[in-house]
Amino acid sequence: MTFALILFSLLVLTGVIWLLDRFMLHARRPAGMNEPWWVEYAKSFFPVILIVFLLRSFLVEPFKIPSGSMIPTLHVGDFILVNRYTYGLRLPIVNKKIIEINQPQRGDVMVFHYPEDPSTDYIKRVIGLPGDVLVYRNKRLSINGKEQSLQRDGDYNYVESELRFVHTERYNENLGGRIHAVLLNPEMPQVHLGNVANFPQHEQCSYSEEEVRCTVPMGHYFMMGDNRDNSRDSRYWGFVPDELIVGKAFFIWMNFGELKRVGLSID
Repeated sequence: MTFALILFSLLVLTGVIWLLDRFMLHARRPAGMNEPWWVEYAKSFFPVILIVFLLRSFLVEPFKIPSGSMIPTLHVGDFILVNRYTYGLRLPIVNKKIIEINQPQRGDVMVFHYPEDPSTDYIKRVIGLPGDVLVYRNKRLSINGKEQSLQRDGDYNYVESELRFVHTERYNENLGGRIHAVLLNPEMPQVHLGNVANFPQHEQCSYSEEEVRCTVPMGHYFMMGDNRDNSRDSRYWGFVPDELIVGKAFFIWMNFGELKRVGLSID
């Protein structure tokens, strides 16, 4: 059960108790008799749960970065805020869009429900928009026949959770005018063919040792991690449909291990 569903269940439970007390139980209690503890608790928590539920559902939702797939943009342990309304207002729980606002743009850092397990949230960068033809060859992106600029920016080293030292090369990638950092490991292949799943609309992609080529279906997005050789992304599990979008990541509000990251915006 997801946290949103738990929160909704608590909201319904406390709301029902509050309504029962207001319209039935209160009138039946003798004058001067205290409220039962479960009524008192429900009436106290209902407005708090309601406010939290509305904020998380329609404005901003907190999210913790669980892996290194978005290094160097996002680090393990970053607590971030996700804008829930920038891509349109959606009904809680069912995630059905009811008001159209903006569409995801190439280069956005987006949170979405993982297509293979929608109860899990993932975060990656939007690389391909509906209708785009993507080619990933020699670890360089081409979109609709235009190779995206990739400029070397030195080395980048980090330590994984198993205390394994990782050496990579840092590049600045230009996605149609939006520049962001990516990491490439020269010792790794551009895709591990044995790990590619048989995902929906798999026929829109072709794979070889030399390249990955995909045509993004309408209503779907192609996502990749900035830590390109340490990211299981759309190269492996396919496209993200619009109905699985959660929102746009925009702010780091806490990292207990790296306090200097607090307050950084996410580009």
